Amino acid sequence: MGQELNGIFRYQKYISFFRIRFVAGLQYKAAALAGIVTQFVWGALELLMFRAFYEAYPAAFPMTREALSSYIWLQQALLALFMTWFLENDIFNTITEGGIAYELCRPADLYDMWFFRSMANRLSKAVLRSFPILIFASFLPMPYGMRLPVNLTAGFWFFITVILGFLVVVAFCMLVYIATFFTFSPVGVRMVAISVVEFFSGAVIPLPFLPDGFRQFVEILPFASMQNVPLRIYSGDINGLEIYARAGLQLFWLIVLVGLGKWLTAVALKRVVVQGG
Repeated sequence: MGQELNGIFRYQKYISFFRIRFVAGLQYKAAALAGIVTQFVWGALELLMFRAFYEAYPAAFPMTREALSSYIWLQQALLALFMTWFLENDIFNTITEGGIAYELCRPADLYDMWFFRSMANRLSKAVLRSFPILIFASFLPMPYGMRLPVNLTAGFWFFITVILGFLVVVAFCMLVYIATFFTFSPVGVRMVAISVVEFFSGAVIPLPFLPDGFRQFVEILPFASMQNVPLRIYSGDINGLEIYARAGLQLFWLIVLVGLGKWLTAVALKRVVVQGG
């Protein structure tokens, strides 16, 4: 009983930290409005681009236009959850400018604290931006609008895999932060990580559009367990027993990335040097 209470109190501080950061993120309504407009325009441009290809030869594409439209609008609505280029400069500055000394004085695990912080910041942005985009997309005519999930099972597993994909994104971004402990500047690490993930996660084009063979390889990587899985489940492109396999792979990569992140954090903190006085 005592150990259970200690576990509850241990994570209560992280939940409180999450709540504080989440409420703070909700204050940036002007930035959210600008993001909504940008994502509306970007989503519309993507649909018009794909329209040209579909009208030329629709049989050449692995997804229907209706499924692709739902994919694109969900991608825009949930951008804050899955965009790996959203990395907090405050964390990078904390590492490179010596503020890490203050972080280590807190009675909390550094990895867990930054993990909850990243979750809160992303989720607060998603709450402000997602609903206007989804409402707008639902009123557009087919095949440009967003449709409901193909069935209740798809809707349920979409919700589950969105959570898992979101956590995989945060766990991967934590590795980018931790890598800064071992470099002189975070710029190179950020550029490489963003470029790789944007392509291999389906952010540029949906993974089903990639050539066979190469696509099967990409789909076992951790990047494919981010936005690719929930968006394709919603549209019906992933169905049946394949849903369980993809969700299991998401859980696998989440465990691997968190374990690797905690181990690298422990290694980094043993050799960290804070300069100044």
